[in-house]
Amino acid sequence: MARYMLIMRSTPEAEALMAEQEIDFDEIIESMGRFNEELIKAGVMLAGEGLTGPEDGFVVDFNQDPPVVTDGPYTEAKELFNGFWLLEVSSKEEAKQWARKVPLGPGVKLEVRKVSDSADFPMDNPWIKKEIQWRAELAEKIAVQARAEADRLL
Repeated sequence: MARYMLIMRSTPEAEALMAEQEIDFDEIIESMGRFNEELIKAGVMLAGEGLTGPEDGFVVDFNQDPPVVTDGPYTEAKELFNGFWLLEVSSKEEAKQWARKVPLGPGVKLEVRKVSDSADFPMDNPWIKKEIQWRAELAEKIAVQARAEADRLL
């Protein structure tokens, strides 16, 4: 199995078009929810998150030492990274099939990238071994948090 990240990118023009068409945010949440449910039922969704607007973020530019931090919004940005899905699928072709189903509109692009796996690196490297252990610990922490959130909601 391979992991692919579907990266949602939007343009200011797409944002303006959405506002102009007065698309109800609840409709967007519903269509994304249906898509996410389809991914979950298929057993391919590992993660997926939306992001807040650029005004809540910042950019770190490493062209200088020390790096320069600039708070958002980013006036020079032509596209904004708005969210992502992380899928575990059998092939690049399956990733393409899922990517085509994402309920996005005009002016929005979906960049799809294969996620590196620990098997892509030398297994005798001590940092790779540590990374594998960190991932196991993180998975357990996330599982505990998810169970606590589910208990809270029920």
